[in-house]
Amino acid sequence: MRQVVLYPGEDGFWVVECPSLPGCVSQGETRQEAIANIKEAIKLCIAVLEEGGLPVPEERFETMVVAV
Repeated sequence: MRQVVLYPGEDGFWVVECPSLPGCVSQGETRQEAIANIKEAIKLCIAVLEEGGLPVPEERFETMVVAV
């Protein structure tokens, strides 16, 4: 399981990124498409790390909403 951050991009697409896997970012025209795309991107990022003999970072991020 990985946490992701989903937000509207400037071009009207939804942007989604996985903070525990730096550089693992995707997008989609809808929220659902963006989520489906990041799932695939996460799988590919992990596969590339494993194939290269590199460590796969653990999920260690925590998110919260802060009132300002």
